[in-house]
Amino acid sequence: MLPHIKIRNELRPGDIGYIVYLHGALYAKEQGWNYTFEAYVAGPLAEFVKSSGKRQRIWIVEQEEQVVGSIAIVEASEQEAQLRWLLLHPKLRGQGIGKTLMEEAIRFSHENHYRSIFLWTVSALTTAANLYKSVGFQLTEERTVKLWGATVTEQRYDLIL
Repeated sequence: MLPHIKIRNELRPGDIGYIVYLHGALYAKEQGWNYTFEAYVAGPLAEFVKSSGKRQRIWIVEQEEQVVGSIAIVEASEQEAQLRWLLLHPKLRGQGIGKTLMEEAIRFSHENHYRSIFLWTVSALTTAANLYKSVGFQLTEERTVKLWGATVTEQRYDLIL
């Protein structure tokens, strides 16, 4: 881990808004998605914060006191966790931070007795897919839909713990 990077679990004022902003701004630039993607992130993220319990956790990646990434485990059911909001600012990609976040999320899920973890992504995010596969996730579902001002192929990945 780089010395100037911090990962924390406690939320601070501004974190939620910045996570939504980071998702919206980066995916608009990198994928051409419109403002509706921000709403897609904001709604469930707000619900997560309001219902946060001991079997759910968010990891905030910080550089020089600025939010530059995130990942979360959300309780989908007693047996199943959902991995959400994995994102790193482009300047931090390729340095092992994403893998560290994934390993922490999986460890947390094991400790909380989930039997599986699932996530939704899109096929265009090939680097993320490679990360998911490297820790054992398998592609289980695909569907092409119009979302966020674009046509995307959504993909579901599952990991049996």
